[in-house]
Amino acid sequence: MAFIGLLFFILGFVTWLNGSLIPFLKIVCGLNNFQALWVTFAFYIAYTVMALPAASVLRRTGYRKGMALGLGVMAAGALLFIPAAITTWYGLFMLALFTLASGMTLMQTAINPYIVCIGARDSAAMRISVMGLLNKAAGVIVPLVFSGLMLSGIGHFSDAELAALTPAARDALRAELSMRLVLPYAAMAGCLLLVMLLVRFSPLQEIAGEQAEKPVERFGILRFPQLVLGALSLFAYVGVEVIAGDTIGLYGRNLGVEKFGILTSYTMSFMVLGYIVGVLAIPKFLSQKEALLLSAISGIGFTAGVALSSPASTGIAQVLVTWAGVPAVPDTVMFLAMLGFANALVWPAIWPLALEGLGKYTASGSALLIMGIAGGALLPMLYGHLSDNRGPQSAYWVMLPCYLLILFYAVKGHRLRSWRIVP
Repeated sequence: MAFIGLLFFILGFVTWLNGSLIPFLKIVCGLNNFQALWVTFAFYIAYTVMALPAASVLRRTGYRKGMALGLGVMAAGALLFIPAAITTWYGLFMLALFTLASGMTLMQTAINPYIVCIGARDSAAMRISVMGLLNKAAGVIVPLVFSGLMLSGIGHFSDAELAALTPAARDALRAELSMRLVLPYAAMAGCLLLVMLLVRFSPLQEIAGEQAEKPVERFGILRFPQLVLGALSLFAYVGVEVIAGDTIGLYGRNLGVEKFGILTSYTMSFMVLGYIVGVLAIPKFLSQKEALLLSAISGIGFTAGVALSSPASTGIAQVLVTWAGVPAVPDTVMFLAMLGFANALVWPAIWPLALEGLGKYTASGSALLIMGIAGGALLPMLYGHLSDNRGPQSAYWVMLPCYLLILFYAVKGHRLRSWRIVP
């Protein structure tokens, strides 16, 4: 649990860096909202492209060696940020993000079934909640660190300031800002390599997997409705999670929020609160299915709040967070942050429900669920397109059908064991 907790923290640190990286690269590379959200596409599409290869690697290496290999690939992706920062070439940033996420895909494919299988199934959501608590705690810390290291003096890089400069001066200013990435990503690569060695030579035990069973049918996992519908639900969930965590900085900047670079911390703080509820309540007071149902219902309510509340009022923040010294933000931004609470228990609830009864298909089923993370690539891009054409606030309605799908899975989808419709 300690080793896996460390890995979940690392995954959270790298993942939720994107929320601050998106407005940063928007300035460095001169992008609109849609173009800036290619960050999420390059990052999360790797989960779809690399999930099945990751399952194949795990069948050959086992879970522990697969985790170590994933950390090595992540280190290579971090190192690619150095030439990307030097050249300010957006395409190279995309390649670096894709490489980082490819290593994370291998890690995710290994550690999620690992944490499900090392204990009782009815408490799996609780264990994943503990891991998620560490993952999202990293998401609280990262924007604060990134803002302190990268966004100091960011007022000189506002759209108005940059537009007033000559092209040569503007390019020089953007290049100076981009170079701030070099040292942090070099340090990240070094830390990842160190943890890779730690995991490779750790006493982690292997869990029973496909390598110990008969060969699996190529498309055998598609016979399990609870798995396929679980993957679709995770597609919707990851999409709305990324929208809530990674677009909040762009949205805050659009509304003139002063410290927009730290807004991802608001969303992650609510997610941490949600995971604490999961750790304390599951399964003693709340079943995994009930947690998923409550998450879907609250997600629907908060989505309406984002799209309909006033960008001028800060009443909700005044009640919920300012007493702790946290800067107030508009109500619509606050509802977006509160989606972190609604989202927190979706991932830990879906995994054990979707993997139930898979047996020798567990690793392949895990890969299919990991492919659902593609929602984080596609749905934010849809939001970005709608944001540029119909307005940032109304574009958040794109999340509503996602929560309706999660609601269906919580009520019925997870109970299905056959595609056959019985009268």
